[in-house]
Amino acid sequence: MNIQEKSANAWAMQKFGIGQPVPRTEDPVLVQGLGHYLDDLNLPGQAYAVIVRSTHAHGVIRSIDVEAAKNMPGVLGAYTGADLAAYGPLKCNVPFKNRDGSEMKKPVCPALPTDKVRFAGQPIACVVAETLLQAKDAAEAITVDIDPLPAVTLASEAAKQGAPQLYDDVPGNVVLDYHYGDSAKVAEAFANAAHVTKLSLRNTRLVVNAMEPRAVIAVYDPAREHWTLHSQSQGVFGMKSQLVDILRTTPDKVRVLTGNVGGSFGMKAGVYPEYVAALHAAKMLGRPVKWTDERSGSFVSDHHGRDHEMTAELALDKDGNFLAVRVTGYGNMGAVLGTVAPLPATLNAVKNTASVYRTPLLEVSSKCVLTNTTWVSAYRGAGRPEGNYYMERLIDTAAAEMGIDRLELRRRNHIKPKEMPYAASSGMVYDSGDFPAVFKEALAVADVKGFNARRRESRKRGKLRGLGVGSYLEVTAPPNKEMGGIRFEPDGNVTIITGTLDYGQGHAAPFAQVLSERLGIPFERIRLLQGDSDELLAGGGTGGSRSITASGAAIVEASAKVIEKGKVIASHVLEAAPADIEFVQGRFVIAGTDRAVGIMELAEKLRAGLKLPEGEPQSLDVSHVTDEPIPSAFPNGCHVAEVEIDPDTGVVELVKYSSVNDFGTIVNPLLVEGQVHGGVVQGLGQAFLENAVYDDAGQLLTGSFMDYGMPRAHHSPEIGFVSHPVPAKSNPLGTKGCGEAGCAGGLASIMNAVADALSAYGIRHIDMPASPGRVWAAIQAARAGKA
Repeated sequence: MNIQEKSANAWAMQKFGIGQPVPRTEDPVLVQGLGHYLDDLNLPGQAYAVIVRSTHAHGVIRSIDVEAAKNMPGVLGAYTGADLAAYGPLKCNVPFKNRDGSEMKKPVCPALPTDKVRFAGQPIACVVAETLLQAKDAAEAITVDIDPLPAVTLASEAAKQGAPQLYDDVPGNVVLDYHYGDSAKVAEAFANAAHVTKLSLRNTRLVVNAMEPRAVIAVYDPAREHWTLHSQSQGVFGMKSQLVDILRTTPDKVRVLTGNVGGSFGMKAGVYPEYVAALHAAKMLGRPVKWTDERSGSFVSDHHGRDHEMTAELALDKDGNFLAVRVTGYGNMGAVLGTVAPLPATLNAVKNTASVYRTPLLEVSSKCVLTNTTWVSAYRGAGRPEGNYYMERLIDTAAAEMGIDRLELRRRNHIKPKEMPYAASSGMVYDSGDFPAVFKEALAVADVKGFNARRRESRKRGKLRGLGVGSYLEVTAPPNKEMGGIRFEPDGNVTIITGTLDYGQGHAAPFAQVLSERLGIPFERIRLLQGDSDELLAGGGTGGSRSITASGAAIVEASAKVIEKGKVIASHVLEAAPADIEFVQGRFVIAGTDRAVGIMELAEKLRAGLKLPEGEPQSLDVSHVTDEPIPSAFPNGCHVAEVEIDPDTGVVELVKYSSVNDFGTIVNPLLVEGQVHGGVVQGLGQAFLENAVYDDAGQLLTGSFMDYGMPRAHHSPEIGFVSHPVPAKSNPLGTKGCGEAGCAGGLASIMNAVADALSAYGIRHIDMPASPGRVWAAIQAARAGKA
C-alpha cells in the first residue's frame, strides 16, 4: 500500500467514522420511490386474503356461516377459528408475578375466536380468492350470528365489581396486580413529609398509525413442510420464534423475511391473528396468500399504545427534598394480552419514574386490566415517556404548592456526577451522567432568562404564554444476545449481518461507520443484511432504544475476531509470525516495518485462491453472537417548550422548543437529531391532538383520520438540538440510545408549558390532549369560579 492509498484510507475513516454526520444510505432509494415494501411484493400464483372483523365489542358467537362465501366466483377458501384449532394461541412473553407471588393470568387467545368476540374489529374469519375484489365480495357474504354482551372500555371500570367479564379464568378482568417497593417505608415517608403533592394523570390511548399498514405474504412448501412469511417486523428472529411456537413446528421449518418497513413504533413487533390465518390458507391451498390491511382495519386491529390511569404522589421535606414517590393506578391491556403488554404500566414505570432525581423511595402499584377494546402494547417508549411525565408534572405542581421556584426544586434534587455510579430507588444503577450540567445548558440554550419578556409580548397580543421544562432519564431495554456477522463477499463488498432491524431509523449508515472505523473498510463497500431469519444465529430485534448498543457491541466484538483471523492469514502473505503482526488503520503491518497488507487486499487474495495450511482460517468471515450481557443504558436530557394559548378559542400553539440531550457516544449526529425530532413530534401529537375514544358499547369513535387528530408540519416549530455527551461505561462504544427520548422530553415539557400558561387562571393541571375544546372549557370553568 503506497502513501496515497494510506492517505485515502485515513481520510475515509475520518469522514465516515464514529461521530460523523453521514447521510442515511437508504435515502437515495427511498426518496425515488424505489423502496421494497411488503405490498410491493407479489409472488407467482398468489391469492388474496380479506379478514372479516367483528362489529360487536363483546358477544357470544352462535355461528359463522361461510358456505355462501365459498361458492362465490373466484373464492378458494374461507376459514374460521375452528379451522385454525391445530395452531397455538398468541402469547404474552413477559413473566410477571402478582403482588401475592402468584403467576399473572394469561388467557388463551387463539388467532380467530370460537367462543366470544371481545373487541370491535377482532378478526373472526378469513376469505381467500383469486383477486382482492373477489375476496372482498365474498367477505360480505359471510353471515355472523353473535349475541351481544355488555362492554367495558376503561380499565378502572373493568376492574370494578359487577363489570362485564371478558374471560372466565380472569376474575375481575385483572391479569396482573403488580407491586414494587416497600409499602411500609413509603407510607412512613409520606406520613412524615412536610408536603405531599398528589395528581390524577390520564395517559391517553393512541392509535399508532404507521405510514405503512400491516401486510404479509404466506408461503407453504408441502415437500419440506416449511413455512415462509414475508412480513413487516422489528426483528425477524423474534418473529420467527413466535411463529415456531404458534405453528407448533421446529425452527428449521420457518423462515421470516422483512424488507423495508414504513414505521412501527412497537406495533409491528409481534405476530397478529391475520398472519396465522394467511399461513393456514397457504398450507391448505398450496399457493402463496397475500393480505394487506386498509387504514380502516388498522385503526381497530393494530395494537394501540399508552392508556393508563394513574395517581402520582410526591412526598417532600420542608426544604423541598424528595422523600418518596408513589404511583398507583391501572393499565389498559385491551381484549387480548399482547406480547409485552404489561411492561409499560409496571416495570417500565418503575425504572423510569425516578428519572434524574435523588428519590430515596419508590412504590408502584398498578393493575393490568382487560377491556373490550383493541389490544394495547408497546408504543414508542413503552412506559418510559409515561414515567418521566409523572415525575415532571409532580415537580411543577409541588413547586407551585410549596412556593418554591420550579427550576430550583429540580436543582436541589438532581443526582450529582460525584454520586455515580448511583443506585436508584428503581433498582437500576446509573453508570454515568451529568444531570445538573445538562439542565444548566438547557436553560441557557432556551434563553429561560428572556422568557418574561416574551410572555409580556404575547400578553399584548391577547395570548397566554407558558414555559415548560421536561427533564428525563430513560432506562433502555437491556440488549439480548445479538449477532455481529461480517462477511467478505465475492464482489468485493462486505456485509454486516445483524438481528436488529431498521424500520425507519437508518441503521445502515451508523453500523457501517462502526465497522469502517474498527476495520478500515471503505464505507461505500459495506452492506447491511438484517431481514432474513435464515441468516441469523440470534437477534434481539429493534426496540427499547437499544439497537446501536446491541449491534454496535456485536460489530465491535466481531471486528476483533476478524483482526485475530486476519493476523494469522496476513502472516503467510507477509512471511512473518502472527505475533509480529499489528493491525493499524485497516492494514496488517509487521511491527517496526513498513511492510503491510490492507484488509481489503487480503480479502481479495483469499478470493483469488490464496492457499493456507489446513487448520488455519480460510477466510476473514465471522459469525459472532454476543455472550456477555450488556446492561441497560441511561439516555437523559432536558427539553424546554414554550406555548401560546388563545384564551378565547382554547387553541394551543407550540412556539419555541429546544433540547439538550446526553446520548453518550453519538455514532451519527445527523440521524440522532432526526430521531429526537420525530420523538418530539409524536409527543406533541399526544399532548395536543391524539386520543382514541370509545363509546359505551365499545365502538371506536375515532376510527379514521376524519376523527383522530395527527400532528402535521405546521404544528411543530424548529426543534433545537444540542448534544451534551457523557459516554456510557457499560458498553464498548459508550452509546446510550436515542430512539424514544424525544417522546420522554416532549410530553413533559409541552404539558408543563400548557399548565404554566393556564396558571394565569389558577389552573394547575390539565390532562392530555390539550385540545382547543378541553382548554377552552377549563378556562371558562376557572373564569366562572372566580366570578
